[in-house]
Amino acid sequence: MTISVIIPVYNAAAFIEKAVNSVLQFPEVKEVLLIDDGSTDGSIEVSKKISEQHDRVKFVQHPDQKNHGVSATRNYGMDLASQEFIAFLDADDYYLPNRFDAEREYLKNPEIDGVFGAIGVEFVTEAGKKKYLSVINDTGLTTVRHHAEGMEVFYGLSQMNLAFGTFFSLIATTLRKSAVDKAGLRLNETLRMHEDRDFIVKLSYHCHLKSGFIDQAVAMRTGHENNTFSSVQNKSKAYYRNQERLFYSLFSWARKQKGIPGEALEMFKLKYLCGKVASKSGANKYISYALYSLANPKLLKTRYRYFALKNKL
Repeated sequence: MTISVIIPVYNAAAFIEKAVNSVLQFPEVKEVLLIDDGSTDGSIEVSKKISEQHDRVKFVQHPDQKNHGVSATRNYGMDLASQEFIAFLDADDYYLPNRFDAEREYLKNPEIDGVFGAIGVEFVTEAGKKKYLSVINDTGLTTVRHHAEGMEVFYGLSQMNLAFGTFFSLIATTLRKSAVDKAGLRLNETLRMHEDRDFIVKLSYHCHLKSGFIDQAVAMRTGHENNTFSSVQNKSKAYYRNQERLFYSLFSWARKQKGIPGEALEMFKLKYLCGKVASKSGANKYISYALYSLANPKLLKTRYRYFALKNKL
């Protein structure tokens, strides 16, 4: 098993060395792609220095050396990756020593396209902890609730099976590059939030994924005040607009998949409409909800009505 690890870098100079060192402990990792995304804080200099010290580390920039966002940067990394498997890490996070333990066993099976696990969180500032808890309200593992593989994973992530959980982190996921390329999968570069969730739902449909360690962390997220994932407050207008964009992306994609379960297609559509309604204010919210419900009566179900109307923006 040989692995390319893709690390997008954007203004993370204080964290990069720890992230890279956590990757280099694994002999299976033959390539570390440090891809700068238009940093202005010294990350470029730090990344160049690290790449000069380690043969396995390659420093890369976008051709125009500008900021393109994490999705475009990860996609660029997937295009460049040269090894059999690809894994991801954010420049301010790090791997634990058990990161690839499950992969070493499960990925011997050529029919398994990817393995995912759980991540933990480590707070490096009190401000970061406060901000994180205001959005996520949980310092436990980011993981799913039970083991699954194949289409069971898709049924869970698409919310057809609510008992499974709806998310696992890309930094705890290892993928067979040939399977990802065959399916033509890349992250949606128009999404600035939830791009990873969008990607793993699509992955779980096109690729045979299997759960690894879901009850113990294989990587750690670093909690600080500049985390992108905690930059949007729950139940804010921006939050609902991001939900709208996420489910519009999934609905648009699902409509093009011939064999996708009708329940999943409908779920994505209704969640998209809920997000669209929830981001509106005042009378417009209720008028929109009424109009959408006439054409889509299932919006009147409690789970959708509550999401669409629970907050008065």
